[in-house]
Amino acid sequence: MRWSAHALKNLTDREIPRAEAEAALANPEMSTPGRPGRRFLMRRFFDTSLQQEMLVRVLIEEGSLEDVVVTVYKTSKIGKHMREAGP
Repeated sequence: MRWSAHALKNLTDREIPRAEAEAALANPEMSTPGRPGRRFLMRRFFDTSLQQEMLVRVLIEEGSLEDVVVTVYKTSKIGKHMREAGP
């Protein structure tokens, strides 16, 4: 798995612990397709800076040789994204 420079910058800019993004990659609670060849991997975590449960969403581009982390962000709209992912 390779991380794009954009995704690494997002970790810092959006105050997302890399360990939480890595956990979403390794063991996602949900996965949903994005544009063709892309997939969102999602996992809930407790954000200590915000003192609330958040959802980290990691967008990967699935390649034939390796997957690339395109972007990562966190959201408080857990129910919305989990419903979109389906059962």
